[in-house]
Amino acid sequence: MTDDAPRHRRSLGQCFLTDRRYAERIVALAGLGPQDRVVEIGPGAGILTRILALRAGEVIAIEIDPRWHARLEAEFHESSRVRLIRGDALEYPFEAIPSPFTVVSNLPYYISTPVLFRLLQSRARIARMVLMLQREVVDRMVAGPGSKAYGTLSLTVAHAAEVRKAFNVPSACFTPRPAVDSAVVVVTPRPAPAIAVSDEPTLFTVIRAAFAHRRKVLGNALKDGGFAPDAVQRALQAAAIVGTRRGETLTLAEFGRVADGLAPEGAGTANSEP
Repeated sequence: MTDDAPRHRRSLGQCFLTDRRYAERIVALAGLGPQDRVVEIGPGAGILTRILALRAGEVIAIEIDPRWHARLEAEFHESSRVRLIRGDALEYPFEAIPSPFTVVSNLPYYISTPVLFRLLQSRARIARMVLMLQREVVDRMVAGPGSKAYGTLSLTVAHAAEVRKAFNVPSACFTPRPAVDSAVVVVTPRPAPAIAVSDEPTLFTVIRAAFAHRRKVLGNALKDGGFAPDAVQRALQAAAIVGTRRGETLTLAEFGRVADGLAPEGAGTANSEP
């Protein structure tokens, strides 16, 4: 990065990867070829963008900071493969991008979870996501029942996609150096949800209620989440789940059985989302 580069803005969570070896490893996980379209969110100084431009047929890079956008435009203005978009990934219409496309990105920490959820809403159009996130977030994404990291994020992602942690990235590989380490995760959207339920909004409501207060047993957590006590009792009995268990011990399939017992009569899944 040269001396005339724009200053990093902490308000935008700008911590840019500077180690090309890790950048190469991230792009390799995407398995891109000249026929592939790839979306990068927050290209910043462009270390991933340059490698993506060599591998993919089309790179759509979305940058919110006008200073870095202008710098990248100056570098790639003659490239037929790179399209720079100045915009906010929390508002950008991913449904307007022709499918299928792959997402490769070092997501700014402060928007990583909401952007992930937005991408999962568009998962039918996405072939694969290779994302660098705060290591704690990745650990939550891949966590299983019984672990401290297991929770709403773990279950929401597992329902929509297959997910695996690829490798950690030390904080020394970034400028400015963040206070935490990062990790790279590969997210492959499922062709169909992991479990079939009668009403997905109810499933997510049940999951959120179960983890709203982790120390509460499931029966009490669901009542506090707005479900009627008698309905909770019937649902737990039908699901063969003891109400004194805690949410962190339930599998996704078990949450699905509870949700089916609590779903409104005649409910459907057509408008569900994470």
